[in-house]
Amino acid sequence: MKLSKYLLSSALIATSLSLAPSAGAFCGFYVAKADTDLFNQSSKVALVRDGDRTVITMANDYIGDPTEFAMVIPVPTVIKKEQVHISDASLLDHLDAYTAPRLVEYFDDNPCERIMYEMAARSMSSVADEIVVTGAKRDKQLKVTVLESFSVGEYDIQILSAEESDGLQIWLEENGYKIPAGATKILGSYIKQDMKFFVAKVNLERKAKEGGEMLRPIAVAYESPKFMLPIRLGTVNANGTQDLFVYALTKDGKVETTNYRTHKIPSDKELPIFVKDEFGDFYKDMYKTSAEREGGHGVFMEYAWDMNWCDPCAADPLSNDQLRELGVFWLEDDSGKPGIMPRRRGPKSLAKDVFVTRLHVRYDAKSFPEDLKFKTTGDNTNFQGRYILRHAFEGEMNCPEAEDYITRVNKRKETEIKTLANLTGWSRGYIRDKIKAGEKGGFLIPVKDKPKTDWWNKIWPGDD
Repeated sequence: MKLSKYLLSSALIATSLSLAPSAGAFCGFYVAKADTDLFNQSSKVALVRDGDRTVITMANDYIGDPTEFAMVIPVPTVIKKEQVHISDASLLDHLDAYTAPRLVEYFDDNPCERIMYEMAARSMSSVADEIVVTGAKRDKQLKVTVLESFSVGEYDIQILSAEESDGLQIWLEENGYKIPAGATKILGSYIKQDMKFFVAKVNLERKAKEGGEMLRPIAVAYESPKFMLPIRLGTVNANGTQDLFVYALTKDGKVETTNYRTHKIPSDKELPIFVKDEFGDFYKDMYKTSAEREGGHGVFMEYAWDMNWCDPCAADPLSNDQLRELGVFWLEDDSGKPGIMPRRRGPKSLAKDVFVTRLHVRYDAKSFPEDLKFKTTGDNTNFQGRYILRHAFEGEMNCPEAEDYITRVNKRKETEIKTLANLTGWSRGYIRDKIKAGEKGGFLIPVKDKPKTDWWNKIWPGDD
């Protein structure tokens, strides 16, 4: 097994069509989303934070022999059994779908009708049994202390402290944890920070009782002033870059990184119609191009929104019960059982008092030499990665405004070509060929260039 993927890519701590609801700024039809399934070697982490209290849920996408699975995670404090919970993978899937960048469609009205095209355009653009160890004497020799040992679900878990990185690495190897070559230096840096180590294996007997191939997510709750995710350990022998998706849930607005610049993903861009059938390819190339322009050092915000609503919705907002399962401890559950009541924003508000930020990081050891450090900003401004397809009206247009409308549409399509080329690195020639090959979304023919048809041919169009 390639443990590097799980040394902090799948486990990270301190590492159909639906009509969108009317909401002023945005409207239209949601047609596609760019979720984590587009990216190989990707990990998902839900990160709940309020004050010094943190709950992290780590998705394990490992499939294979469970005897080969192991997890080693630096944590800022000692973790006890009651602070660990086995969660439901579907919650992270739901959160991923809710926050995913999305593609939307708009349709122009007939410019010859009284519904004014210009007004419509403006409204759119404003827009684990105890683990067997080698004995206390050996632990002392290696200067490793087992602080806690317990089982939760299908996992056997130990919390370790260490004085030397060499001793910790030997201890881990002697206890069946496959540590990649070169990890000693990184382990040593965490030891200097007085961080502890959360290590987990699969208990085969309990896993057999649980059934299923997938390992369930592990959630950990703790208190620490450190608001971070250690990602460096997972890069030691990683095969290329990895993608990390962080879904940060707070009461205090957006979450950003403090030691790397947080960029907003390019958004609200109008694109050619053919992108509807190639949205996945578009988004992957657009993200790659954006990251390369930042020298590989960027953290990209793909979504930031009040959890009460969405526009357009790629998935329904999570319920209070789902959010509490993810660790949002300040909410009451949906049955009204005791809990900390959310603040209300009005007499009829159903505000959950939860703001979600989706951050996407593509990283390797060279481009991200430091662990991710975060802050809450207090900024509740909504943002989403949103890409727009605008269908021109292609029906019969018999009015003086038609010629001007066609001119504007064709200029718009030229701008769409330039935008798509700039976002993805695709050549304009390639984009034009894709437009020509499509049945819809091509340039409109100006009225003066359309072949004239005598009126009588419209009466009997099928006659030779």
